[in-house]
Amino acid sequence: MTDAPPTTGLHHVTNICTDMDETVAFYEDALGWYTVKRTQNYDDPGTPHYYFSSTPEGEPGTNVTYFEYPNSQGAPGPGASHHFAFGVEDEATLGEWQTHLREQGVRVSEVKDRTYFKSIYFSDPDGLVFELATDGPGFARDEEEPGSEAIDPFAEGYEN
Repeated sequence: MTDAPPTTGLHHVTNICTDMDETVAFYEDALGWYTVKRTQNYDDPGTPHYYFSSTPEGEPGTNVTYFEYPNSQGAPGPGASHHFAFGVEDEATLGEWQTHLREQGVRVSEVKDRTYFKSIYFSDPDGLVFELATDGPGFARDEEEPGSEAIDPFAEGYEN
C-alpha cells in the first residue's frame, strides 16, 4: 500500500450513447433505474448529459451517466472500457434479472461461474457490455489474503 490519500469508492461511470431516448428507455424500462439529472456536458456545451441511478436520489456510487453523440461509433481496445458490472445479492436474484431482461427483449448470456462470483452479461442499445455479478463467494475463496499470489484459473480447473 502507498500513502495515497483515501477515496470513498467509485463515484460514477460516464459513457457515450448515440440516442439518448433509447438509452433512457433502456435504463428506465429494462433496468428499472431512475433518470436523476438531465443537463449538458460541461466540457462540450450543447451535448446532452443524463444521469441514471438505481436510487431515486442518485447518491454517489449509484450513477451511470451518458453523453449523447449521434452518428458516433466507438471501438473496443486500449483506452476503452471492456464492460462494467453491477452487483446483485445472490444467484437467485441473478436468475430473476436474467428472466426480467429477457422479458424486456434484452439478449442475456447464460449464468457464468467466475469463481469469485457468478454473473450474466448483456449490452445497452449501443453495444456497451454490462455484467450483473453476485456478491459472493468473494475474492478470499482461494487464498487467505486476497491479492497475495497469482492464481491461474485454468491450472486450478475453475469453470468459465
